[in-house]
Amino acid sequence: MHPLVTEYLRLGLAFDRLEEGFVDAYTGDPALRREVENAPAPEPRDLAHKAAALRKELPEAGLSSERTEFLDAHLQALECSGRKFAGEDIGFVDEVRAYFDVDIAPGDEEDYREAHRQLDEALPGDGPIFDRITAHRRADEIPPERLQECVAAFSGALRELVRERYPLPDHEFVEYEVVGDKPWSGFNYYLGNFKSKVAINSDLKQHMSQLPHLIAHESYPGHHTEHCRKEAGLVAAGQDEQTLFVVNTPQCLMAEGLADLALKSIVGPGWGVWAQEIYADLGLRFDGERAERVSKASANLLGVRQDAALLLHDRHRSHDEVAEFLQRWSLVTPERARQSLRFLSSPLWRAYISTYVEGYRLLGGWLDEAADADDRAERFRRLLDEPLTPGAIRRR
Repeated sequence: MHPLVTEYLRLGLAFDRLEEGFVDAYTGDPALRREVENAPAPEPRDLAHKAAALRKELPEAGLSSERTEFLDAHLQALECSGRKFAGEDIGFVDEVRAYFDVDIAPGDEEDYREAHRQLDEALPGDGPIFDRITAHRRADEIPPERLQECVAAFSGALRELVRERYPLPDHEFVEYEVVGDKPWSGFNYYLGNFKSKVAINSDLKQHMSQLPHLIAHESYPGHHTEHCRKEAGLVAAGQDEQTLFVVNTPQCLMAEGLADLALKSIVGPGWGVWAQEIYADLGLRFDGERAERVSKASANLLGVRQDAALLLHDRHRSHDEVAEFLQRWSLVTPERARQSLRFLSSPLWRAYISTYVEGYRLLGGWLDEAADADDRAERFRRLLDEPLTPGAIRRR
């Protein structure tokens, strides 16, 4: 292993001593992890200084330009995390820029109004749009006792599509479990050796229209697929920095953007009718065309939660004000708004919402520039296989 890469891994693993969960996945040498775990507790400021020092060494480290760019962006993010853990006051916009290599700004409320108008057209009936979409979501709920078989059906169907287009190791495997008391709806725990555990939050109602997106996001061709292909490709080729996946880095923005585009990329337009047929085999009624129209309209509400984060952390508005903002523009219940606010308020996850918003915009724009379907599939493959950064995508 390259000595600078070893120090990068040691540095990233040390952050898990400051905040459990900071290391999302590590599939490298277990001896290195034990060494970090048994060392004296790190000081945040020392970690920030170490990240800055490693950045200065990078140009002379003899690594490829691609690896150098990847490590530079991630060391910059870790330096910011060390400063934050040390108690330094860093503005929220600057914090997001350092973590994810993107600049954020409030969205245009006219886009949100347009989304409401499109939802009004997609949902027949009288009365306020909030009442109609609330009723639509209630009717769309998956009976809890049917969730497991629905998950298995979509996981199997998506796995077949992915393995045809983006081959995976024969023994790759995803285990699903239902958990509670979490700030997210789903989470992929990559265990290494081409295996993942995907947790689905039972505190949130799971919906028929969202479940295909969730499975695509967490498993096929999202997080699990990306981890497997990078382990089989980059890690096997000696890029040991890819054995570490830490929170609040450009790696996260690339992964979440890829995963949010996963269903669109593997099934494409018509995913609603495709899902409708799978639900029909399970004896469940689902209007796929309407679900797709609602999903398309709701895409214009993508920036609402990032705006809420800006209100909370940049403009220092109260939790009540932010919850009301979420209810108004996202058309969600007070309970769902408070669940979103819980995620936005978490010290570890407060900036993370930008990975979904800006990742979807950046990678979605790049994929949409593809010349044809084959070019789009090839671009998505590159996201799965290559150590790309937001800066690399912008240059392309």
